[in-house]
Amino acid sequence: MPQSTKTAVMVIGGAEDKIHGRLILQTFFQRCGGSDARIAIIPSASREPAVIGSRYHDIFEEMGAKAIEVLDIREREHGEDAVWQAFVEDCTGVFMTGGDQLRLCGLLSDTPIMERVRMRAQLGEITLAGTSAGAAVMGQQMIAGGGSGESPNRSLVDMTTGLGIIPEVIVDQHFHNRNRMARLLSAVASHTDRLGIGIDEDTCALFEGDGTFQVIGKGTVTIVDPREVSHTNYASVGASDPLSIHNMRLHILSHGDRFDLHKRQIAVPGR
Repeated sequence: MPQSTKTAVMVIGGAEDKIHGRLILQTFFQRCGGSDARIAIIPSASREPAVIGSRYHDIFEEMGAKAIEVLDIREREHGEDAVWQAFVEDCTGVFMTGGDQLRLCGLLSDTPIMERVRMRAQLGEITLAGTSAGAAVMGQQMIAGGGSGESPNRSLVDMTTGLGIIPEVIVDQHFHNRNRMARLLSAVASHTDRLGIGIDEDTCALFEGDGTFQVIGKGTVTIVDPREVSHTNYASVGASDPLSIHNMRLHILSHGDRFDLHKRQIAVPGR
């Protein structure tokens, strides 16, 4: 894979390789500028933020990052910290760890630090990565929790507001590893203007500035596209009744595949 230093938004399905090839983490490091990288780590989703923050700090330090700061935000007022704001203003990359996406949003949404991270990521000024819970928060609509192993139904998924980094998507993570297809289908049935993206472990959907994303890693990225849905009984059945969803489009993408978010189709090189 070419060592591109172009910025990107990296949505990681969790459990990315931290020991061997570290493909996804190495890609993040390179997209942040390699040896010139100035990386902010946000471990706020974790119940052990100091431990998880230190782990990623050590990884990026070993790779050779120029500067690393763990933004150990545990109270909302910490999101206004002047020193951390200054680092975010000057950094080349931000990495949001796993944990609990509700905790992450509760601590960070609408804080000066997160607003600046979101703005700089959307402007293409930094590379932003989120893994597991850090991936779940990327959309405007967020999966807060839910079950698996059932037919799609309204009670299978709990929805709330995410951080809106990539507003048009609904992200689910640890996807095939935790049998979450029905959960994502249930989420998309209630928000048919969004695109569902299910990301497996040690797999990343890497969003470029041109509106396409490419898949890197060992698993797959599942796209659930409701744009041409002709019928759903979502509004007329009970919470635990099975859903009907007609004419839903599904794509399964693996390493190297690309998808055009605007055209809602596979991106073929040279076309």
